[in-house]
Amino acid sequence: MVRFNAGNPPVRSVGLTSKIILLRMAAMTYTATIRTPLGPVLASSNGESLTGLWFAGQKHFPPQAAEWPARPELPVFTTLRNWLSGYFAGEKPEITLRLEPQGTVFQKTVWTLLQDIPYGSLSTYGAIAGQINPHRAPTVQARAVGAAVGHNPISLLIPCHRVIGADGNLTGYAGGIDKKMALLRLEGAVLTPARK
Repeated sequence: MVRFNAGNPPVRSVGLTSKIILLRMAAMTYTATIRTPLGPVLASSNGESLTGLWFAGQKHFPPQAAEWPARPELPVFTTLRNWLSGYFAGEKPEITLRLEPQGTVFQKTVWTLLQDIPYGSLSTYGAIAGQINPHRAPTVQARAVGAAVGHNPISLLIPCHRVIGADGNLTGYAGGIDKKMALLRLEGAVLTPARK
């Protein structure tokens, strides 16, 4: 809050209202809807980093997204549009965007490991679980990994579509199995599980 005194320069007073406004500004989320060959995606950003990328209507779509202001002109969304254009053209574009997915420490660990799965390759929930904690019961850990993969807020750039079941089944994908199959075909992935 700024107070003006007659004849004197303004005196800054940071009251509760100002703190709330500053917190809201710091936590502001902006969006852009981008068309892709698999349908529209909603991208979110804090103004500098990409914080989300969801297919329209997918599971775990943020219900508050309708309240976020659209700012498709932001540089982060321009960079994302260029990346998506190259990706869907069959290129292997380098990810130059700063990614800031919001989640628990465990989820972020899983999402970091997803980024290590090469283009056109596959991994399994169990293999990822083994990278996190090789001494824990594999089925329990694989289920926890599956839950984290399913809640990945940045589709495509954090490639959760490259994770399949130990038996080679595609299992779930928040954007839909049809989209998962299309993405794997685009990347030329051979649909057999990666086993060690």
